[in-house]
Amino acid sequence: MWAFKDGCDQRRTLDRHHGMAANDPYPHSRPPLSGGGESMSTAALAEHLEEEIGRAERHGTQLSCLLVVIDNLEALAAEHGSALPRETLEYVAAALRGELRRFDRVGMPGAGELLVVLPGADSPLGEIVARRLLERIHTIKVEARGERRPLEISVGLEAWRAGMSGAELLARTRAAARRQNGEDTPPLGGGAERTTVTEAARGAAQRRRGSHPSVLPGPAPS
Repeated sequence: MWAFKDGCDQRRTLDRHHGMAANDPYPHSRPPLSGGGESMSTAALAEHLEEEIGRAERHGTQLSCLLVVIDNLEALAAEHGSALPRETLEYVAAALRGELRRFDRVGMPGAGELLVVLPGADSPLGEIVARRLLERIHTIKVEARGERRPLEISVGLEAWRAGMSGAELLARTRAAARRQNGEDTPPLGGGAERTTVTEAARGAAQRRRGSHPSVLPGPAPS
């Protein structure tokens, strides 16, 4: 038996054998859905990313991707069962959607990964989103056998550039999440994470510190 202890006062207790939620007002052991609805599959995410790249090319607009990697999923699965990683990803994805615009999308490109597609966002705005989402993730703990475990998170942010394919954008975003160069963003709050953003995002954020808009722009026309 495990539970997600959420700082937003939403507790979901899961039955490991049946995958059902007990005392949960929401189905599937997830927070209320908002943003872009259900998480996109790997194939649907790849197709959506190419569509957004095509839109950015046609209209000359910005596009950024943010990859969230939950690094301790394997350890949690070893301790509490193989169903926990998927439930954790779905729970975190739903929590992230609550922080995003309705046309942003969250999908699962690989094991332990959540990719956030941000139309109209350049690197500085993507940095704002990354920090906001990290703050949200820090409110979530996995509770089992009387012990609470934080989620260990790596984050990669990459902005699309002309000529870059969806596969290349995803690869660069993964590389940003894996990069360990001694200049990681300081931890936000009490969670445990290794946060890495691209050099472009970091530099732009420093230049514009204190002047970030609080709302991302809307998407370009189709």
